[in-house]
Amino acid sequence: MISSTAKVQVIGGGLAGTEAAWQVAQAGIPVILHEMRPIRTSPAHHSQELAELVCSNSFGAMSSDRAAGLLHEELRRLGSIIIQTADQHAVPAGGALAVDRGIFSHQLTETLSNHPLIELKRSEITEIPSEDIVILATGPLTTPSLAADLQKFTGMEYMSFFDAASPIIVGESINQDIAFLASRYDKGDAAYLNCPFNKDQYLQFREALCQAEQAELKDFERETAKFFEGCLPIEELAQRGEETMRYGPLKPIGLFDGRLGDFREPENKEKRPYAVVQLRQEDKQGQLWNMVGFQTNLKWGEQKRVFRLIPGLEKAEFVRMGVMHRNTFINSPQLLDPTLQFKIRPTLLAAGQLIGTEGYTAATAGGWLAGTNAARLVLGLETVTLPETMMMGALFEFISSASPKHFQPMPPNFGILPELTGKIRQKRERYGKYRDRALSDLNEWQLKLNNKQKNLVILS
Repeated sequence: MISSTAKVQVIGGGLAGTEAAWQVAQAGIPVILHEMRPIRTSPAHHSQELAELVCSNSFGAMSSDRAAGLLHEELRRLGSIIIQTADQHAVPAGGALAVDRGIFSHQLTETLSNHPLIELKRSEITEIPSEDIVILATGPLTTPSLAADLQKFTGMEYMSFFDAASPIIVGESINQDIAFLASRYDKGDAAYLNCPFNKDQYLQFREALCQAEQAELKDFERETAKFFEGCLPIEELAQRGEETMRYGPLKPIGLFDGRLGDFREPENKEKRPYAVVQLRQEDKQGQLWNMVGFQTNLKWGEQKRVFRLIPGLEKAEFVRMGVMHRNTFINSPQLLDPTLQFKIRPTLLAAGQLIGTEGYTAATAGGWLAGTNAARLVLGLETVTLPETMMMGALFEFISSASPKHFQPMPPNFGILPELTGKIRQKRERYGKYRDRALSDLNEWQLKLNNKQKNLVILS
């Protein structure tokens, strides 16, 4: 039986906090969702909407035999409000799940604001509430005051790294006589504009990137910053070597300009671009385009100067420049159980990038589990973990059991799943087997959980 005074507080209205609050409310439990914007802004956000997508509009690969896609499907089957809304507002993005981010965030804000059990409070929380069940979902930009209180509570230092957002360009300003529409290997819809370099153009662009002036970091940031390898600034990649970008976000493999013939034919191989900058559609109308892989800390004036050296972007109009900001995360292996409860205070839970998961879908997954377990605490039920053969289960097992000394943020990937029985050499087949096992185990887990809860009701 639920106490009439029982409630849950969720701090932070990003993807994790939004998902967590929804799961609590759907369990029939009152929840207060605290979001400081617009009372206090952050260096990365541009609106006051819940679940704002800061760095990109893409949730990653859509196919369920890809790590991100498997995580999408697990959340879809578990009733995630974030993935449900993403599916409703998807925009063409080849093989990726990308959304019209403005409509996406606005609908989630409206949906949660209108839920009778969700109270949305626009205020800054500077200390961890000492009572109630609390979910910390403040993300990588936790305010200094709350971070200090969390540090005091845990008795340990934070770790931090730097994350960055790519620029967004007005579609009409892109020269589509040069840029061509195609997806890599023609997979999915042709949802990327591709700006092709020849070798001389590429080398000139790389040199400009290496020489461009970066925004100055504060002293404490220079001393503590670590780049997360999965989200390096483009200028950092350029400085690592002449070929680094060509084997990263600018790789030309599998991209063909159909206007010039079929590049796959032997006689046309010399027409293949030396390097390619991809632009991903941001909105349903195709009016805005995101520079894929162009996270950057260059000064804004330098961004305009250097990025306009890209063929097709000579007259690019930027609606958002790239930004770089400090991300903070806790040492989860020392602090959290795989239920996402703090070991020293089980009524305090955490989710999102704060716990060291990387990516939109992983943040959503953490919100689902933290919200579900917070609700179960109120209901007097045992908290749950997910099977380690699921991407969600493996991810939370990893962040709660990795080496504390070397802990770094982890994105969803098949490398954290338990090995399959028997060797499967073909990667695509192997990933498909991982998917089949994960979704089968999810179905079995749900059935067992439902039967157990029915028995508890009957016994009571």
